[in-house]
Parts: sequence; C-alpha cells; structure tokens
Amino acid sequence: MSDIKALAFSGSTRKDSWNGKLINEVAHLAEEKGITVTRLHLNDYPLPIYNGDLEERDGLPTTAIELQNLFNAHNILLIATPEYNGFFPALLKNTLDWTSRPTDTQGASASFTGKPVGLFAASPGRLGGIRALGHLRSQMADLGAIVSGTGVSVGEAHNAFDANGKLTSEPLIDMIDSQLAALMTQTA
Repeated sequence: MSDIKALAFSGSTRKDSWNGKLINEVAHLAEEKGITVTRLHLNDYPLPIYNGDLEERDGLPTTAIELQNLFNAHNILLIATPEYNGFFPALLKNTLDWTSRPTDTQGASASFTGKPVGLFAASPGRLGGIRALGHLRSQMADLGAIVSGTGVSVGEAHNAFDANGKLTSEPLIDMIDSQLAALMTQTA
C-alpha cells in the first residue's frame, strides 16, 4: 500500500492543539497501515485573507501554489479541525479558498476533485466538534472531494490524550482505523 500518499494537517496552529495531537495520531495509524504520510503545518504556509481583488492584482500567493502542489501530490487528505462557535476555523476556510483557485495549469478545485478526504475533530465539549465536521464535510463536497463517512469526533479532548499526546480510548482508535480503511478502498 506504499503507493497511497496522505497529506495530514490540522486547522489549528495552537502549540498544544488537541487537533494537532489528533492529526498526529491519525497520521501514525495511517502509517501503520502502510500509507505514506506527509504532515503539513499551516503555520509554514501563511496566506492573506482571500480577496478576489488581491488575486486579480497579484495572482495566487506563492504559498497557495505550494499548497496546491502538495495537495495534488497526495491521494488522500486527512484533516483535523477545531470547532469555533459551531464552525471550522477561518484559517482552514482561507486555506481551502486559496488552494481551490484555478491556475494556468489546473481548473478551480482541481486539488480536491475526486480526492478521498477523512475528517476528524477534537473539542473540549462533549460533542467533540461534530458541528464543525458537518460544515467541513459540506465544504469539501462542494469542492468535489469524496468525504469518507461522517468523520470522527473526540469529545472532552482535554481528557482524551495521555501525557505523550496519544489517544487513550480504544473505541476512538478503532473508529479512526475504520475511517482509514475506508479511505484506502476509495483510492483503489
């Protein structure tokens, strides 16, 4: 299965982000399944807030093109999102907005069209970011991605990880494992 490549990232850039811990766990489990995983940190790809006038004047920012190339080089996207007031964060939305823009070599949303995507969320609340997952699922479908399942949410995230950032719930680990198995079949 080494021909399957996944790009894994979190919509949070907070140093001790629960979603950062979650995407690391997802990436680790994917690697155990033989998937080659690239971990992406959105802090490394700063982007201005999307503005059509800015795009028309200056074209796509270099970091947006770099992100498009990264997205294009992977068979699967693995995304963990926090939930801010019931939605996924502006950082993640802005990243999707810029990376879905057309270029001279690809059409709009080409980095997402037909690409399997696994969605995950962690939140200190009991629902575990499930509302944000619904919105993100809709956004990804609008971009043409194939969203696997309903996503995996980790409620009460402040209690879900041990001191080393590892998930402590076997049922959650099994849910992530099932999600990854489904994604692998979608790349065949």
